[in-house]
Amino acid sequence: MFGRRADGVKVKDLPIIDKAMPYFMPMRIDAVNLYEQSIECEPLDKFILAEKKNSGIHYTYTEILMAACIRMIYNRPKTNRFVNNCVVYQRKYISISISVKKKLTDDGEELTLKMFFTGRESLAEVKKIFEDEVNKNINPEAETHGTTKTAGFLCKLPNWMFKLAMSFLRFCDNHGLLPRKLLDVSPFHTSIFVADLKSIKLDALYHHLYNFGNTTIFATLGKVYYAPIANRSGEVETKKLVKVRFSLDERVCDGLYYSNSLKELEKYINNPELLKERLPEPELTKKELKKKKKLEKKELKKQAKKNKKQA
Repeated sequence: MFGRRADGVKVKDLPIIDKAMPYFMPMRIDAVNLYEQSIECEPLDKFILAEKKNSGIHYTYTEILMAACIRMIYNRPKTNRFVNNCVVYQRKYISISISVKKKLTDDGEELTLKMFFTGRESLAEVKKIFEDEVNKNINPEAETHGTTKTAGFLCKLPNWMFKLAMSFLRFCDNHGLLPRKLLDVSPFHTSIFVADLKSIKLDALYHHLYNFGNTTIFATLGKVYYAPIANRSGEVETKKLVKVRFSLDERVCDGLYYSNSLKELEKYINNPELLKERLPEPELTKKELKKKKKLEKKELKKQAKKNKKQA
């Protein structure tokens, strides 16, 4: 409440225009900008083939896109901001939401998964986190995912009560009253939402940004296609391509910052080798070191109490 949230910190000292923009465009759908990147598949295919041959690991386009997005968000922190109730916040974590189907059939159950990252993960680590989350939830005997549980509870309510509950949740969200546990399972409170339309052989589309929650970026990966491309010599070649389309909330940063961020994202997608190494831990400031020591001291006290009780 009063600018405090479990998932973000209020951004102070914003330029006047940046501070005013959310008041001119209070709804996320008002502020959406659309962007398309056409990616050549040859570098991706070469990398995937080489990794499968050398290490036996098979990467997918989706995993490479997710790892590239995570690295870009970590290096370009303004893309991990969000607007809520006309206030700009810096998100406290990096997360990705993605929808998967248990079976690729019309009646197959759809799950929306949310995964958390530090931003420093290697491509292999991103793949493992994603696969573990998918395998854990598509198993027929798996416990119902938190997102599905919450949605299932709301759907059991009568229509008028469901509307009332959603109005209450929106009010709580606007005033920073939603608990962290609820924010952790909400796929709408995430750094980026990714949709893999390639897996269902559909072209990439421009997905809307949700007004509920605070997702700033929505990315869709489309099916592979072939198109004539002119090289620098003016010769036309047929290239294998894939489109990634983005919907972006323009209120979190200016056009130049977004432009440089998307260029960095394209660099990672075109050169997946750059994602193979985990980034080093950042150096902590004096304030962060003090906080870390305080938390460690608190944890040691808790452990000592626990040991004393067990004795």
